[in-house]
Order: sequence, then C-alpha cells, then structure tokens
Amino acid sequence: MSMLKEFREFAMRGNVVDLAVGVIIGAAFGKIVSSLVADIIMPPLGLLIGGVDFKQFALTLRPAVGDIPAVVMHYGIFIQNIFDFVIVAFAIFLAIKAINQLNRKKVEEPAAPAAPSKEEVLLSEIRDLLKQQNERI
Repeated sequence: MSMLKEFREFAMRGNVVDLAVGVIIGAAFGKIVSSLVADIIMPPLGLLIGGVDFKQFALTLRPAVGDIPAVVMHYGIFIQNIFDFVIVAFAIFLAIKAINQLNRKKVEEPAAPAAPSKEEVLLSEIRDLLKQQNERI
C-alpha cells in the first residue's frame, strides 16, 4: 500500500475528521470566550476594584538600561488568562451538562408499544364476544 493511500485512509477516518472539526470549533470558541472576558467581564470588574485594568499589573524585575530592555513580570496578563480559563471551563461544563441531559431524555423515552401479535388480537376478539354473550343472558 502506498504511503499516500495509507495517509488518506488515516486522515479520512471518522475520529480524525471529528477531532479536526472539534479543534477548529474549539479555537473559534476560545476567541469568543476571550473576547467575552476581556471586553465584557473585565472592564466592570476593574471598575469595581477602582478602575484598574488587570493587564496593567506588572512587576519590574530589572529596569531598562541603555539598549537592554527591562525585565518585567506581567502578572496581570496571567490573572486575565486565569479568568479566561475559568469561564471557558464553566462554559464547557454547561455545554456537556446540556448534552448529557438531551442524551438522558433520548434514552428514557419509552419505546412505542409493539403491535399486538395475531394471538393477542384473536384472544381479544374472543374476550369481546364472550362479554357480549354474557350481557345478553
């Protein structure tokens, strides 16, 4: 089997394609959540703590000297990324929870009753005829 044919079979397996779609959607979802955190959640939170933007929090370890740039620890960006992670994790939790509830509903739905067999139909007719005869007497 040629390497190209083998690679094509590998790449077209359902799991690989599903994984690729998941990664692409995940990347797009990550951008949406990052924007939600940076543009919607963090400004009011910064306002609550005195109008401070988390991205501005930094600790200068060594100031700039001549052509050598300063060494700065941007712990505010780290705090921002923690908020991003918590919100993404919570959003994924909610999505998984909703999917699980939908799957439970599908499983719990009772199957439609099977059509009665010929014997059951015949026995029902006999029962009905006997009831009619007893009512006449």
